[in-house]
Amino acid sequence: MISMSFSTFMQHLVNGISLGSLYALLAIGYTMVYGILRLINFAHGEVFMLGTYFAFYAMTSFLLPWWASFLIAVILTCIFGIILERSAYRPLRNSPRISIMISAIGASFLLQNLGIVIFGGRPKAFPIPPIFSKITNIGGVSIVSVSIIIPIITAIALYILLYIINKTKVGMAMRAVSKDYEAARLMGINVNSIISFTFGTGSALAAIGGIMWGLKYPQLIPAMGLMPGLKCFIAAVVGGIGNIKGAVLGGFILGLGEIMIVAISPALSGYRDAFAFVLLIIILLVRPGGLMGENIVEKV
Repeated sequence: MISMSFSTFMQHLVNGISLGSLYALLAIGYTMVYGILRLINFAHGEVFMLGTYFAFYAMTSFLLPWWASFLIAVILTCIFGIILERSAYRPLRNSPRISIMISAIGASFLLQNLGIVIFGGRPKAFPIPPIFSKITNIGGVSIVSVSIIIPIITAIALYILLYIINKTKVGMAMRAVSKDYEAARLMGINVNSIISFTFGTGSALAAIGGIMWGLKYPQLIPAMGLMPGLKCFIAAVVGGIGNIKGAVLGGFILGLGEIMIVAISPALSGYRDAFAFVLLIIILLVRPGGLMGENIVEKV
């Protein structure tokens, strides 16, 4: 245990909020898919990885401006998410849940190994535009601009998503599908289109999170989505999987917890990743439905 000055504490707090925002972006994708399909998309971390690589190659191989590269990467990842849903999940929609889960795990390993074949196993350095690397000193706290941009983007994405879900016809349809497929079909809702829209939106958020991750931690490898994907699944469970605000809360709890544990006791830095799994066990024991979720009994 160590004592720290106020400026050091604020430095760690900024880093924790930035990391928590990244986790929140990914956790939203998990919780959206679960809310509609009651499916854990274990390939979500690999979708995150693809979005980062799309942006990387758009900037380095096609020499596009960073803003155009990021936009193209988000669009391509959104399309890929829709294709993934139609090819890996839709054919099994009426199958037992275990079959869909196995398909999701298989898709995760397939994408990860395809990434090694296509992109290569050697780490690549993500190019950082100058606007994201500026350092500002405020009261003795050094803040990199990307650490401020990430929470802002997370807040904007959350606002837009909540607006779509609560204020638009598409959002109303999403809420109807999440309650009952058959009743939604009888009401004239195109269930397949709504599910594809959900996967596409979740994948777009994963791409945004992946790009921000590349700007903050600029080393790309095909397995880069594995641990963040697991942690963001845990964040969704902690907040209450199926609850978007809960996913954001879980992401911030996880990000702040990881940073603060290392800040308070550097000797525990090797156990940083273990914090997420210990937190998951505690939540499942104390409140299985998550902090903002509901305890739902499965019908057998």
